[in-house]
Amino acid sequence: MITEDTLVFLDAGFLSKLSKHFGNGKYLVYDISKFSRHISKKQKLTCRHSFYYTAPPFVSGKPSKREAKRKKLYDNFIAKLSKKKDFTIREGRCQRLKIDGKFEYIQKGVDSLVVIDLMNVNINYPKIKKIILIASDSDFVPVIDDLKKKGIKTTLYTYYERGRKAKFSTSNELIKSVDKYVLLTKEDFTLCQLEGIKKERK
Repeated sequence: MITEDTLVFLDAGFLSKLSKHFGNGKYLVYDISKFSRHISKKQKLTCRHSFYYTAPPFVSGKPSKREAKRKKLYDNFIAKLSKKKDFTIREGRCQRLKIDGKFEYIQKGVDSLVVIDLMNVNINYPKIKKIILIASDSDFVPVIDDLKKKGIKTTLYTYYERGRKAKFSTSNELIKSVDKYVLLTKEDFTLCQLEGIKKERK
């Protein structure tokens, strides 16, 4: 029986990489709102509000057609998500770096936004005693420890693989700091498909 409310904190960058991994190189298309409710329900909780942490795609001074298209798709997605009353979007920025002759794109400021919202849980949501965090970064350990002192339990949804060639890893410190951790599966994404996608495949 689901009786208790929770908050869900989603690291979009981590989820994006994971959906591509589960999709064998192609991003899985899913409803992020359904996803929040789904993983909450698995913990016998009701998702009261979700926080989505992302960064706009990099756009150069003279945007290429590919950059412009990517930005348009991103803007459309954010516009639709912004209409949901139970969602808060936090945006960092995307930095482009040239390393060994190749461009790499890194999200900046996103983790700081997560930490700020986690620190304010007991202030903005005093009745919430359990939260769900989707991430893999050890930067969140101090704030999780602080939440624990305030009587707030954290369930971590993450993903990791074993072996030298593993593409995903999760900090042991992060796993030890939370009250419970759960490994995400491909099914968690496919069970939350967009309605339009479902209809097209029937």
